[in-house]
Amino acid sequence: MKLTLRIIISLFIGISLVIVVFSAIQIKDEKNRLQADLVRRSIIVAESLKESIVTLIETGQIERLNRIVEKFDNRERLKGIAVYDASGNIISLTSNLKASISKTPVEVVNTIVDKLPSLKILKLHNEKIYIYVIPLFSESTTEEKLIGALALFQDASYIDIRIKDIWKQNIIRLLALTLSIVAISILIIRWSITGPVARMAEWLKELRSGKIKESSDIPVKGDILAPLVDEVTTLVKTLSMVKANLEEEERLKAGTDSYWTAERLKEFIKEQLGDKKLFLLSNREPYIHVREGENIKCIIPAGGLVTALDPVMRACDGVWIAHGAGDADRDVVDKNGTIRVPPDKPAYTLKRVWLTKDEEKRYYYGFSNEGLWPLCHITYVRPVFRTDDWIEYQRVNEKFATALIEAIKDEESPLVLVQDYHLALVPLLIRKQRPDAKIALFWHIPWPNPEVFGICPWAREILIGMLGADLVGFHIQFYCNNFLDTVDRFLESKIDWEHFSIERRGHITTVKPFPVSVSVENFADGSDLTDLREKLLKELGIMAEYIGVGVDRIDYTKGILERFLGIERFFEKYPQFIGKFSLIQFGSPSRTHIKQYREIMESIEETADRVNWKFHNKNYKPIVFLKGHHPHSKILPFYKIADLCMVTSLHDGMNLVAKEFIASRDDEGGALILSQFAGASRELKDAIIINPYDIESIADAIYQALNMDIEEKKQRMRKMRHIVQERNIYRWTKDLISSLVRL
Repeated sequence: MKLTLRIIISLFIGISLVIVVFSAIQIKDEKNRLQADLVRRSIIVAESLKESIVTLIETGQIERLNRIVEKFDNRERLKGIAVYDASGNIISLTSNLKASISKTPVEVVNTIVDKLPSLKILKLHNEKIYIYVIPLFSESTTEEKLIGALALFQDASYIDIRIKDIWKQNIIRLLALTLSIVAISILIIRWSITGPVARMAEWLKELRSGKIKESSDIPVKGDILAPLVDEVTTLVKTLSMVKANLEEEERLKAGTDSYWTAERLKEFIKEQLGDKKLFLLSNREPYIHVREGENIKCIIPAGGLVTALDPVMRACDGVWIAHGAGDADRDVVDKNGTIRVPPDKPAYTLKRVWLTKDEEKRYYYGFSNEGLWPLCHITYVRPVFRTDDWIEYQRVNEKFATALIEAIKDEESPLVLVQDYHLALVPLLIRKQRPDAKIALFWHIPWPNPEVFGICPWAREILIGMLGADLVGFHIQFYCNNFLDTVDRFLESKIDWEHFSIERRGHITTVKPFPVSVSVENFADGSDLTDLREKLLKELGIMAEYIGVGVDRIDYTKGILERFLGIERFFEKYPQFIGKFSLIQFGSPSRTHIKQYREIMESIEETADRVNWKFHNKNYKPIVFLKGHHPHSKILPFYKIADLCMVTSLHDGMNLVAKEFIASRDDEGGALILSQFAGASRELKDAIIINPYDIESIADAIYQALNMDIEEKKQRMRKMRHIVQERNIYRWTKDLISSLVRL
């Protein structure tokens, strides 16, 4: 359609230009012709009258002269004539000109003075008049004696009328010609181009979907698409061979376990790395020790990073370096700041880095979460960049790098995984001191386009720090593309778009997508669901026929407020569910030192209270908002009993809650409502995909989930579980490590 429109516009402009040019030439020629004709007729009339008028003037027969003059009153295109004496005074004048000519025209004066004919176009009473004046000489003497002048007044307005008619006729011709040519062009385009392309596209679609098996019967042959047809034929044959080989390979593998597990990952790492350890750096620690009275309690913080990486470190017996943020963290570590975790079954080492309150304020709350976090998430919260925050961010990154250098001092060619935007400078700091290290940086949040990232005053420094890594990973290909575009915009480097790598100052960094996931085994507890639902609802003090669940850090990117507004709209549109549906929302407070987080917390609580007040009754609440840090063991039962899970992120790198919910549903029940702006939506196509900014969409999605046929629900969940099982956290680690090792 766009091609056709461009062709139509181009034709119209081209035809218009041609017609305008030719019309201008035609009008110029016609105008010259008409003016020449007017001059010719004026000369003929003047010459025919001259002799009679001279005789009458010389003999003083003014009455007779007046009668002759009056005969030329309002003839065709001749407004009238006037006779003047040698002094320029009027001797005789046509009646209809008496009101128009009150004084002698300049042209008459010029003719009397110069004794030569003169002509000019002038306006009389808004009429275009052509005046032609000739001198009158005496015929009674041999000497040339001027006795007066004869002036003819011709109507010249018909020339303009004729010019307008020509323009009008040419415009009509333009429209008719344009419509004809456009109609013919459209037919030719549809017949020769768009028609064959549409048939080719439909054929490829049917071939891809398996409706046709043979690639030989191509619907378009020869003509201008012949080269494309040849290439498509070759491509189809090649893909058919690849597909056949893959099907054969899958057939041979049928019946074998192709899923990655912790044990399989251990074997893989042992095979790839031998006795090497895996060293991981992140801001957030996987286990926090806090005081409860006189006791010390170990809790697991909420968030996708911990959920994703804890199973990996268990499988690898690695070393996790993180900020010790708990008020009892110092009390449980050894002299090197390390502790074996998890507490119930130690499997790897946690090494804590200590930060002062000012360091935490400026590095974590300031630059990381008031600057980089809103910069990378398109949620329309303005990022704030302060020089003091940036200075502290650099210092803390150096502190993490120093801790790692100490941990790997006895390791040869250590394997290092740096996690997320808090530590963007660490890869280069490590590279400078340990060039033998293999370094991967995984960015857990979205990466914006170059225009957005360019807002950061230290964009170049961050990019240079990240490019100290051998491998930079993102959740999806879209973020990889944005990253390469950003490097291309701000740094002098060589971008290899074929292999998705960046070469700068002799060092090559590969950029690849690695969709992070969860460990399905951690969610398969085999619990009996018979009495679980009733028990959990009784503990909450509510009654409901349908249950929804939401699990989030309280963050403006998670769309919790939009979720609650969607539930309110759901009850307004479908009041039959009032008293029957409740959402259990787990909310973990986060970054409460930042103003925007305190404000979103207040808005969420106010909205929950308002919706509950609007629709509650004695034993029923539409929204049960459980604010606080909740262990995995408390959340898992609610995943299992929920009729639906709501993930309404406004922007999210991946969002592992969606995958946790799917992993927990070994009964293949429940429905997932998933934001199109979460990275998980690229994989989980069988979820109910929504736009979280569209409150109507959220309300309708809840209704669809609650009314979905059981068999359809199972089919959707079965497909999504297969994806989560196949692309689990162990495969993510395998892909990441194998990509790093192969470099």
